[in-house]
Amino acid sequence: MKVKRIIPHLSFWQIWNMNVGFFGIQYSFGLQQTAVNPIYSFLGAHAEQLPILNLAGPITGLLIQPLIGAISDKTWSPKWGRRKPFFLLGALFCSIALFLFPFSSTIWMAAGLLWILDAANNTAMEPYRAFIGDKLPEDQQTFGFQMQSLFVGAGITLANLSLFVFQKYLGGNSANGGIPVWVYYSFFLGSFCSIASVAWSVYKTPEIPPTDEELKELRKAKESSTFFTPFIEIIIAIREMPKILWQLASVYLFQWYALFVYWQFITPMLKWSLYGVSEADEMKASQFLENAKSGISVAVSDLTWAKSVLYQVEVAVGQTGLMNGSYNIVTMFCALLLVPFAKKFSSKNTYIFCLFLTGLGIMTLPFIKNEYGILIPMVALGIGWASMMGLPYSIVSPSIPHSKRGIYMGVINMMIVIPMLIQTLSFGFIFNNFLGADPSSAIVLAGVLFLAAGGCVFFMKPGRHVND
Repeated sequence: MKVKRIIPHLSFWQIWNMNVGFFGIQYSFGLQQTAVNPIYSFLGAHAEQLPILNLAGPITGLLIQPLIGAISDKTWSPKWGRRKPFFLLGALFCSIALFLFPFSSTIWMAAGLLWILDAANNTAMEPYRAFIGDKLPEDQQTFGFQMQSLFVGAGITLANLSLFVFQKYLGGNSANGGIPVWVYYSFFLGSFCSIASVAWSVYKTPEIPPTDEELKELRKAKESSTFFTPFIEIIIAIREMPKILWQLASVYLFQWYALFVYWQFITPMLKWSLYGVSEADEMKASQFLENAKSGISVAVSDLTWAKSVLYQVEVAVGQTGLMNGSYNIVTMFCALLLVPFAKKFSSKNTYIFCLFLTGLGIMTLPFIKNEYGILIPMVALGIGWASMMGLPYSIVSPSIPHSKRGIYMGVINMMIVIPMLIQTLSFGFIFNNFLGADPSSAIVLAGVLFLAAGGCVFFMKPGRHVND
């Protein structure tokens, strides 16, 4: 007879401590959202190249998260546990990549480091989703996932506000490769936060040991395991996937395509809508300064204009940091406030409302010409982001068997990265041929896609708890 797994209730601070590590992981993610694409621009990349230069995110997420999930499901160490070894390994490499990133001297050096950074982030992040299911009973899981949303907001807030503050007070100085000095400090801070916060959670949170029966199953699985076993398990898991996960995949197709468009094109939009700087202006200004450095004669008026344009570009990057930091502050405060709404109106209905609110807010961005007024739609995006980081997991978690929680959390991440992969491969063409290479049109389209995602949630049918 199978022994029923007993999962004790945890206190507020126990749930807090187990999720602190998510803070450092999300600081890194925040820098990827806000700083990586501007760094590509500082190094000479064009707007239409941004999707393909961000290919690391979807590819590493597609491959690494389900593999880590499958491997961690079959892992147990009396000293380190099941999920925690992967937190630590991912955080360590993430810290190294963050430290090195601002030293990039070429576009392809930055792109290579982004691959390492994304691989490390995915190694650390995937087990964290499964960790909630491992450690919390069903009636605490919504709270646990929303606590992760709180730390998503906190980590990304610090990342983005650090960019804004460092640009404001340390701006104007450029380092090697055209990357401003103030960018370095944000990445160095992230390098520390990544490893320190994960180490805190590892130290403070013991994992629940498997039962004797589960240990026997783990030993048996290890004895029969081969190199191909995790890949086979992923295929089987997808084939046997609960229906609600297929429904979630349709929601994520629109939601994450939209998010990637927003993150890539919010800075190009701001350059033009707030500061009147086009990509052609930016490239021309860079050429003037490059000519001056090379000893080619440049008119004083042209040089002054070029310096003014590139300063406005840096201000736009800082403004992006302020905006993204603002919506993540909202996320931080709203994450736990969504829990009573989810209990009263259901997680599904709360999620629908938040996605519609997000879509409408994003669609207004190109039409706001004030650098402080443009922060208002960030409230809508912050509420939406808080829901996206927690509610989908609480909706589907009861339908996922405990023994396959890691692998299915990896499969859910595949649902995230496949839309991102589609976006990176398709949006450059769409941007140039259907949107007139206009970043404002790209942002409006992102808002429309959020509305489509909210419509898809209507068709989700949450199930009851599934026992192994």
